[in-house]
Amino acid sequence: MIGLPANTRVWIVAGHTDMRKGFDGLAAIVQGALSENPFSGHVFFFRGRRGDILKVLWFDGLGLLLLSKRLERGRFVWPQAASGGVSLSAAQPSMLLEGIDWRMPAHTQRPDLAA
Repeated sequence: MIGLPANTRVWIVAGHTDMRKGFDGLAAIVQGALSENPFSGHVFFFRGRRGDILKVLWFDGLGLLLLSKRLERGRFVWPQAASGGVSLSAAQPSMLLEGIDWRMPAHTQRPDLAA
């Protein structure tokens, strides 16, 4: 994934998005559904109705960047809410893009004693 500047927030736009929308349509959803500025430098994730297509909108300081990913098998894990947004931690966007359930990742066990 592209390295993001520090203090960049990552948002999931809840619900289903019409994947025919481009830069302007997705920016309008960010302003309407999240009451956020699409030119703030934050990253916004959108998912289609079938769940196998994801679009990412990001303003890098010079222009809007629109990325798209389609899973050949499976679906992207998405919040149950029909509207609004969910903020992700630094590690969760990578899990989301890999098709991993980002909501409850399993952590490995940490040892209690060295010997």
